[in-house]
Amino acid sequence: MNDLARRIDAALPQTQCTRCGYPDCARYAQAIADGEAGINQCPPGGVEGVARLAAITGKPAQPLSPANGVEGPLTVAVIDEDWCIGCTLCIKACPTDAIVGSNKLMHTVIEPYCTGCELCIPVCPVDCISLEIVSGERTGWQAWSPAQATLARKRYEERAVRLVREQAEHDRVLEAKARMKYADLEAHSQHTDPAVLDKKRAVIAAALERARAKRLATPD
Repeated sequence: MNDLARRIDAALPQTQCTRCGYPDCARYAQAIADGEAGINQCPPGGVEGVARLAAITGKPAQPLSPANGVEGPLTVAVIDEDWCIGCTLCIKACPTDAIVGSNKLMHTVIEPYCTGCELCIPVCPVDCISLEIVSGERTGWQAWSPAQATLARKRYEERAVRLVREQAEHDRVLEAKARMKYADLEAHSQHTDPAVLDKKRAVIAAALERARAKRLATPD
């Protein structure tokens, strides 16, 4: 991320809601810096947000793009515990790890960490999540503070690190299982035909080589 993109990112509310059309605030900021996105695509920032981006980029202020949504109050997600089935889909969708729970157990929202991104709403199969307005009539940056934006960015970045760590651990477990089977394939296969076992060995060997290449290409 270049300096302009960093300054733009610092002016965004960090809700990570994707309503701008990009996966997160940082990539929207980079797109603006690269001239690939307008400064009016962030509904959570509202009119004041557009003005801030205009001051940073030197571009004229303009109304929010209706294609990206409208400025609104700050909301937080609320889970109806009586309807929650513990599917964990909302947990996986939350960009700031604001939802806690586990498989087949009721989930709940940690309000200070919720950015009102709404990403948990469409993934819920039983529609047990609703939004509650917590900022009264205040909207945009009047409803969202720099301190909240900083916390949201920190939570989002920590989640990204956690996901990478968990994926690496998952890959290590799978690779260990594959190596164990490769070392003694006869004991882990229902087949006894040497030709079939050789084909299986070739498949496992290729998978292990792909895992090795991926591990070497991934920075620590």
